[in-house]
Amino acid sequence: MLTHIYTKLLSFYGDLHWWPAKTPYEVIIGAILTQNTAWANVEKAIANFGGELTPEFVTGADIEKLAGIIRPAGFFNQKAGYLKAVTAWYAGYGCDVQTVREQQPERLRDELLSTRGVGQETADSILLYAFGFPAFVVDAYTHRLCSCYPINAGKSYAEVKTYFESRLPKSTEVYNNFHALIVINAKEHCRKKKPACDGCPLSGECRRGLQRP
Repeated sequence: MLTHIYTKLLSFYGDLHWWPAKTPYEVIIGAILTQNTAWANVEKAIANFGGELTPEFVTGADIEKLAGIIRPAGFFNQKAGYLKAVTAWYAGYGCDVQTVREQQPERLRDELLSTRGVGQETADSILLYAFGFPAFVVDAYTHRLCSCYPINAGKSYAEVKTYFESRLPKSTEVYNNFHALIVINAKEHCRKKKPACDGCPLSGECRRGLQRP
C-alpha cells in the first residue's frame, strides 16, 4: 500500500528536492527553528543571520543576541538554547559532515534525543536531511495521511516510523521524497479543516474522499 501511495504522489508532484538549505548545518538549525512555526518564519530567522550561520557564530554569540536573530521563528529564548545545545553536539564531531556520516545512525539518534530541544521528529529530520541517513520522518501530516487513507500504522511516533520503514525500501531518497510528498499533498489537498479532494492524486482511494457527498 505505501509503495502504491508513494508512486502515485511522486508521479503527480515529481521530486521535490527537500530540504531547502545551503549546508548540512543550516538543516540542523532549520530543524530546530521549524518547531511549532511555519517554514516562512524559519526563512526569516535564517536570513537574519546575514550569512553568518555557522557553528562558530552560534557558539560564540550570547543567548540574548541569538534570541534576537531568531525572533521570527517564535519561542526564540527557548530555541536559542536549543541551537547552542545542538551545535555543541555537532562540535563533538568537529562540525565535520563526513565524520558524522561514519557513525552508526542508531548511536547518533540516541545522542540527538539526549540533546536539549531535540525530539524524535527533529532527530530524524537531522539524520535524513543533514547527513543522508535513511531515517523516516513522522509528523502531523503523516498521521493525517494514515487517518484518512486509512493506514493502520499505530498512534505513537515510534509505531508509525517502524511501520513506514519496514514497508519501504531502506533508501534515503525514498524517505526524503515520501515525507516531502506527504507534506505537499496535505497542504494542497488533504487539509485539516477544509480538504480539497478535487484534483488530489489520492482522490477516490482515501476514506476522506470516498465519504464526500
